[in-house]
Amino acid sequence: MATPARLRLLLFAAAICGVAGVAATTRARLGAASAAPPDVIANENKTPAGRLQGTTFELALDVTSGFWRPEGEAGPKLLVHVFGEQGKAPQNPAPLIRVPEGTTAHVTIHNSLKEQVVVHGLYTRPGPDTAGVSVPAGESRDVAFQVGAPGTYYYWATSTGAKDYDSRGDPSPDSQLGGAIVVDPAGRSTPDRVFVIALINIDPDQFHDGLGTFVINGRSWPYTERLTYRAGDHARWRWINLSAADHPMHLHGAYFNVVATGDGDHEETYAPDAQRKSVTELVEDGHTLTLDWVPQEVGRWLFHCHLLPHFTPDNQLPRVTYPDGFDTDYRDNAAAPSSHDHSSPDGMTGSAGMAGLVMGITILPGTAPTAPAPPTIGSVRKLELVAQARPHGAGNTATMGFAVREGGRDLPASGQMPGPPIVLTERQPVEISIVNRLQKPTAIHWHGIELESYYDGVAGLGGVGRQVTPPISPGGTFVAKFAPSHAGTFIYHTHWHDLDQLTKGLYGPLVVLPRGQTFDPETDKIVLISIDGPKESEDDVLVNGTKAPEPMHLRAGTTYRFRLINITADNPGMMVSLLSGDTPLMWRAIAKDGADLPESQRHDAPAVQRVSVGETYDFEFVRERAGSLTLDVFRPADKRHVVTSVDVR
Repeated sequence: MATPARLRLLLFAAAICGVAGVAATTRARLGAASAAPPDVIANENKTPAGRLQGTTFELALDVTSGFWRPEGEAGPKLLVHVFGEQGKAPQNPAPLIRVPEGTTAHVTIHNSLKEQVVVHGLYTRPGPDTAGVSVPAGESRDVAFQVGAPGTYYYWATSTGAKDYDSRGDPSPDSQLGGAIVVDPAGRSTPDRVFVIALINIDPDQFHDGLGTFVINGRSWPYTERLTYRAGDHARWRWINLSAADHPMHLHGAYFNVVATGDGDHEETYAPDAQRKSVTELVEDGHTLTLDWVPQEVGRWLFHCHLLPHFTPDNQLPRVTYPDGFDTDYRDNAAAPSSHDHSSPDGMTGSAGMAGLVMGITILPGTAPTAPAPPTIGSVRKLELVAQARPHGAGNTATMGFAVREGGRDLPASGQMPGPPIVLTERQPVEISIVNRLQKPTAIHWHGIELESYYDGVAGLGGVGRQVTPPISPGGTFVAKFAPSHAGTFIYHTHWHDLDQLTKGLYGPLVVLPRGQTFDPETDKIVLISIDGPKESEDDVLVNGTKAPEPMHLRAGTTYRFRLINITADNPGMMVSLLSGDTPLMWRAIAKDGADLPESQRHDAPAVQRVSVGETYDFEFVRERAGSLTLDVFRPADKRHVVTSVDVR
């Protein structure tokens, strides 16, 4: 039998052969000639393409192939199909179409590929799209349409006859054939930024082993654009997901308002008093999200997908050299940035242990006074959070966990997986000493908490100026200081960027109570969803650390608060239902990500809720009569259920 090192070498050799085969097929389909294809430039979606005269917009597009470098000018180059404006360099993502409502668009499409392409998305919104525009190889076609309703939309193309953009084949040279369409309200345009998420998957069987990457506007972290604002600025972002995967997008250290959501054909815009606050919002495959927020806290922050495989170092591309030298310069993993690189004084040059779907944000001091933080109340509360190895638990394989101590005494259930609830009080300052008793470094993130960047838990990036958040070395301690600004349901979890620590137990619920309240586990029900290992399709789903939860006992006529938390590594579609037989009961939504919902959304509804990774939801529930119920946690990916019996007396 091969040794582990020998086995890894054999697997890597097999992966290289797979990549070479894909590249050879790609070159054949692209009809590669002796002349090298052009370089593709990353499109930051700041400048609209085409020409607008009055109410008429004209654009000449070219569908071509070119060399694209998602990891910067010195990084690997990939041969892909892309759009470009005729007479200009090809772009990834496709040229931005941005016009006011009431515009008639005239678009000419030339096909420079060796096969027919079909272009979709050039039609009047609201949709739907129908047949698209077929353009034979070497020919051109014209299309004219009224742009329709204001909103965020997209266009895309296929050379394989795919019926929708995410069925174009995987891997596929068509994966980058897509771009943004923005229709502004007549007479006004709100300053904003447009971001397109895409995926390049070189070898689908080896994707999470370093043979694919997610990109934002054509670049993968740490080569994505770095955004800079001043405290008090207004930031509005439009996100378009063309990656054939769902992404729960998470903002560190601040809330944003959900302004609009859409599916590419229709968009729903929310009135100001109906905009919910969020720190993690799911952007489904083929959907759009418009958000705005006002930065308050100076420092360095992240906006990233919360699915661990989408931002770990495995997203870095490998290096492969082919005999003809045509597709070269894939990254050599051995030469890639270290897993936690914080060599830059400002903390924003290195990778900070991440790659893929990540964007860095620097907040500078404002030029005008910002809203003052609410004053803290009470003396500083001091806790100790100990990350430690633990034996295998019954029914799970987790080997890490947390203990929480206060005044030298363990809190209930310390040393377990998940970690015990940390219950704090709004506006009361706290100092939490994080003690690392593991064999590897770690970092702890206070998910959803508004705090100073240095204490946010992103090693190698957080902080201000030359102050950079350090990793917590084995045997080391780091003190996190903050005062929760408001009550709600949050999470504490490792932010070390690999699957190992999170899937082995380094997470727990964080509850912040209003002043004067105490936590009563009899009426306050935490439902924390995690996974028992790094393999989404094989490892068990856990509820509060077990795949066989103990029965829950309720009293008829009593009001309960259910706090739903998803801290799995890669399960964005978890469904939670409270059922009588097969029928959902009714509960009342009251909060999302620790923020109270707008009054228009605080209503009774069937007790079925999708909870994506990094999201929390709070519901009130009252059952007026006795009976047997079930709390069902369902993973749609493999039709697996974890059922908790609920006895109402």
